[in-house]
Amino acid sequence: MISTSDYLQLLPKTELHCHFASTLTAPLFIELAAKYGVELWATDPEELFNFDDLADFLVAFRAAHDVLREPEDFERVAVEGVRHAVAVGNLRYREYFINPQYFAERGMTYAEVIDPLIAGLRRAEREFGVGFRIVVAINRQDSAESAVELVRQVIAHGAPEVVGIGQDDLTPEGTEDPTRFVAAYRLAREHGLKLTAHVGETDNATPDAVREAIEVLGCDRLDHGYRIMDEPSLVELALARGIAFTATPVSTTICSGWVLDPSHRIRAMIDAGLKVTLSTDDALFFRTDLGREYREGLTLLGVDVDSAKQIAVNGIEAAFCTDAEKSRMRAEFAAQFLALDALLAR
Repeated sequence: MISTSDYLQLLPKTELHCHFASTLTAPLFIELAAKYGVELWATDPEELFNFDDLADFLVAFRAAHDVLREPEDFERVAVEGVRHAVAVGNLRYREYFINPQYFAERGMTYAEVIDPLIAGLRRAEREFGVGFRIVVAINRQDSAESAVELVRQVIAHGAPEVVGIGQDDLTPEGTEDPTRFVAAYRLAREHGLKLTAHVGETDNATPDAVREAIEVLGCDRLDHGYRIMDEPSLVELALARGIAFTATPVSTTICSGWVLDPSHRIRAMIDAGLKVTLSTDDALFFRTDLGREYREGLTLLGVDVDSAKQIAVNGIEAAFCTDAEKSRMRAEFAAQFLALDALLAR
C-alpha cells in the first residue's frame, strides 16, 4: 500500500506552465555560470533563490538566460530537466515557455535558440517518452513592435513543435497590460498559433487583465489568472468559453506571499469548476518540482485524490498538442490511475 502523499507524487502528470531556463538544476546553473564567467549574487542555493517578490525574482530569472550560450547548453538542460521531472513527478508531457528576446540581447538569433532546444527535447522524448510543445513568450519589458517582429520570426521559422504565443515578465511600468501586445496576438492567431498570457498573477494585478486576455486577445488558456476570483462575472465568462488555467501553487507563496490553505484562490478556482491545471512555473528559483506541487500544494489546499486526478486530466485537455496525442495520454493516465488506486491506503 502507498500513502496519499506517494499517490499524488506518482500520479502521471502534464506541465503546461514551465519556463525553459528554470528547468536548470541548481548545480548546473552554478556550473554554467562559472563556465561563462557570469557573476552570481550567491553560490549557496539557500541564498541564491531568496526573493522578496515577483519583481525581485524576475531579476534572477533574466540572469539564468545568460548561462545558456552554446547549443550543447540548451540540449543538456532539456534532457536533464526532463529526466529530473520524470523522477520526482512522473512527468509525461510538458509545454515550455521560451523568451528569445532575452537571448537576442546577446546577439543570438531566433533559430540559434529554438533549434538546439527542440533537438534536446526530441532526445528527451526518445529516452523518456515525454512529449512536448513550445510556447514563445513575449517579454513585456520590450516594445509592442518587437513583439510583432518576434511573432514574424516564429511564423517564418515554421518549427512544428512551436505551437503558441504567450507573454510574461512585467512592463517597464511594472504592470501586466496584456493588450499592449494585441497586434502580435492578432498576427499569431491569423497564422494558427495558440494563445496564452500571464495575467492576474499577484495582488498587484487586476481582474481587468484577465478579462482583456480573454475578450481582447482571445486567449485559449491563461497562465495564473488567480485574480479572476475577485469578479464573479469573469468566472462565468471563463466557464462559458472553457478557458483553462495553469496554476502554480508554490510560486504564489513567494511572488505574492499567499498561504497555501483551503482559502487560497487556486482552491476557489477548483471549487468554482474552472479547468485548473498544475505546474511549477520556475522550479529552479522557487525550489519546487512537479511532485511537490501535487504532493504538498494540493494537500495544503485541501484538495482530495479524486480532484487531483481531474486536475491531471485537465492538463491533457488544455494542452496545445494533437487530438491523437491527447487520446494516447488519456488512455495512459487511466491505466496508471487504476494501478495507483489499487495501492492507495484509504
